[in-house]
Amino acid sequence: MKNIFNSHYRKYDSWYKRNKFVYLSELSAIRKILPKKGKGLEIGVGTGRFACALGITAGIDPSKKMIGIAKKRGIDARLGSGEHLPFKEDSFDYAAIIITLSFVKNPIGVLKEARRILRRNGKIIIGIIDKDSFLGKLYQKKKSAKHIFYRQASFFSVKNITDLLKRTGFDKLSFYQTLFKPSGNIDSIERPKKGFGKGGFVVISAHKKGHP
Repeated sequence: MKNIFNSHYRKYDSWYKRNKFVYLSELSAIRKILPKKGKGLEIGVGTGRFACALGITAGIDPSKKMIGIAKKRGIDARLGSGEHLPFKEDSFDYAAIIITLSFVKNPIGVLKEARRILRRNGKIIIGIIDKDSFLGKLYQKKKSAKHIFYRQASFFSVKNITDLLKRTGFDKLSFYQTLFKPSGNIDSIERPKKGFGKGGFVVISAHKKGHP
């Protein structure tokens, strides 16, 4: 997977310029749930687009090319994978995983590692393209058409993520959604709404339980 992002890191990063209001709408939804303070980590930081905008100072990614750009954006980005985080237990107040779960081999392993490095009552924030939404169905068509990135993606529904979080020691879930129109029709920042079921992009937050 890292070879795809290493080879096409410029194309990945430029997507956010071409789809400015999609990106800004996603940020707006994430901010509804993201803690206002504390030490954060983005797992799958990529080129640092989200971490930089959200004030997340640390990140990890398996793509050397991607973290090179993230570092230029001021992120303490390290080479590595979400399944084996190079951090001690109780190192962070929150962890963000934005789209990344769709591209990892072991989602449960990533969530267990996220829980391990979170402090007591730490928060996890997950952003997904909801598999059951109109946008999720469109992306799955792109996958079947062998899209350069989506062809290797595994899409999740909100229920899938909820189940995974409960299995890996998280509770107190909350949800926000955005992207209510096709990407090409979004020409301003969409206002995020609570819940899920209408928006293509859903942000899910949960807290680390005392015991897994």
